[in-house]
Amino acid sequence: MIAWIRHIPFEEATGKLKRIYEKIISPEGLIDNIMKVHSLRPNSLEGHMAIYKNVLHHSSNTLPKWLLEATGVYVSYLNGCDYCYEHHYAGMARLLKVEAKAKAIRAAIEEDRLEQAFSGRELAIMQYAKVLTQSPAQMQETHIIALREAGMDDGEILEVNQIVSYFAYANRTVLGLGVTTQGDVLGLSPGDSDDPENWHHH
Repeated sequence: MIAWIRHIPFEEATGKLKRIYEKIISPEGLIDNIMKVHSLRPNSLEGHMAIYKNVLHHSSNTLPKWLLEATGVYVSYLNGCDYCYEHHYAGMARLLKVEAKAKAIRAAIEEDRLEQAFSGRELAIMQYAKVLTQSPAQMQETHIIALREAGMDDGEILEVNQIVSYFAYANRTVLGLGVTTQGDVLGLSPGDSDDPENWHHH
């Protein structure tokens, strides 16, 4: 079972759903369950993929992709979304290419000792993400000022804001529909950051 609601498998897809599936299926014939759960409403799937690709996997971002992934990992942990936590931890670790650093980040998140793995702007990003995730109505301009003082420009602050916001959406999609990792390969992501229409995962 991939979720609490039914889904349309690739082999049974027709029309718009089939065309979208063909864009996002991996060379091994895999589609992440978080995407398949949208299959009863292809327009919803299309919207999810568009914001995911443009927010997390786009060449216009100037923050390192591993750091954006780490932010999503932290937000997913705070929201109790094991699916996104494990998927994006695997993606972050693949980008870092340093197993010890990835494990240190995981330990810092799970032990609530962020300063053990992050400092400077990275730590400021995580602190911003925590407040926006757990107490969004408590956000103040001072939280933005803290990011600027950590060396970030407003475009980078927007990147972080959108990462936190996207993962709030993705986490609730997963948690609200009971999406599982059954059959998924952890850490797959779109490869071509310069082409927003290229959704192939690898």
